[in-house]
Amino acid sequence: MEASEHGRSALKRQAIMEAATSAFLSRGYSGTSMDDIARLAAVSKQTVYKHFSDKEKLFGEIVLATTDRVDGMVELVARIPADADTLEENLTRLSRQFLTALTRPQVLQLRRLVIANADTFPELGADWYEQGFERVLATLAATFEHLAERGLLHIDEPLLAAHHFSGLLLWIPVNKAMFHGSPQHTEAELDHYATAGVRAFLAAYG
Repeated sequence: MEASEHGRSALKRQAIMEAATSAFLSRGYSGTSMDDIARLAAVSKQTVYKHFSDKEKLFGEIVLATTDRVDGMVELVARIPADADTLEENLTRLSRQFLTALTRPQVLQLRRLVIANADTFPELGADWYEQGFERVLATLAATFEHLAERGLLHIDEPLLAAHHFSGLLLWIPVNKAMFHGSPQHTEAELDHYATAGVRAFLAAYG
């Protein structure tokens, strides 16, 4: 395949992925057809099938492609300075970035979509969790363990502490969004959740 032909093929594949993401998020898995995706992507149905053998495969690739965005969050978590004087400030800054990333409308929509189809595609749901959020939790646990070794935290179970940290931040905004169908928080509320969550965490583990 010539370079220009390869480039056109890559552009069509990207258009299909973007169209399918939009369709799945707005109409759900069962409410979306390959015809819908082809129409949105402005390509033929045959072109869609050339790149993706069926709707299930396309859905799986879209879901797992989002886990690449976790890399930035993993890097943020791993870079928390081991400084006693600025620990609360650093954790609060991380918490706010954490909340911003995980309460974006599209992330919440995708979370709902994966959960809604967990019975149909249990392995896909497990893969999305393991390659995404679980990877962040593992990095967070390792970071907390490092801070504990430096005497900045008192932690016996780093992974459990990572779950506690995440829960303190995400319980309110994510649950509200799951039940209401859309984000319900303000930016000021996210600031408050970050600050209050870190204080509660340090009261338990500081």
